[in-house]
Amino acid sequence: LAMNAGCYGSETWRHVVKVQVVTRGGQLLERTPAEYEIGYRSVALRSKWAVASGKWQEEFFVGAWFSFEAGDGDIARQEIKDLLAKRICSQPLNLPNAGSVFRNPQNDYAARLIEQCGLKGVRSGGAQVSEKHANFIVNTHGATAADIENLIMEVRATVAAQTGVDLHPEVKIIGEAREV
Repeated sequence: LAMNAGCYGSETWRHVVKVQVVTRGGQLLERTPAEYEIGYRSVALRSKWAVASGKWQEEFFVGAWFSFEAGDGDIARQEIKDLLAKRICSQPLNLPNAGSVFRNPQNDYAARLIEQCGLKGVRSGGAQVSEKHANFIVNTHGATAADIENLIMEVRATVAAQTGVDLHPEVKIIGEAREV
């Protein structure tokens, strides 16, 4: 929800009816999509107060209600099966990862740029740029947050130096992180 996940031409918030959030103080609130500015891999409260104060970051999604078009259940199940098969073939689902690391630049693909720069398989500690899909960083054996952050910075710097494209992280780092 927080990043408006999506693939293959669809995004999560296209189907959201309402969400439930919890504040740092423990208060549960329900909100509708109309209260958010929804974009490519981004979701933020529209409220001027929230944006100005940054308080929207103090709310965390804990639930959601979705609505989908009515249709044939067998066809829907087959489409889901086909999409899962496509993901299994193209993504490193056998190793721990956080999904796509970088947003796709306009009219290009982050994975293509990363692969073009020869970064598939590059490691930092237990973290590695996936051999299967270059826009995934996988945890091969006990990667630390620092390993992953170092690898993100290395990939970003290398792609910028070799192609002139500044990749922007799609993942959000929570906690005491460096600027990546």
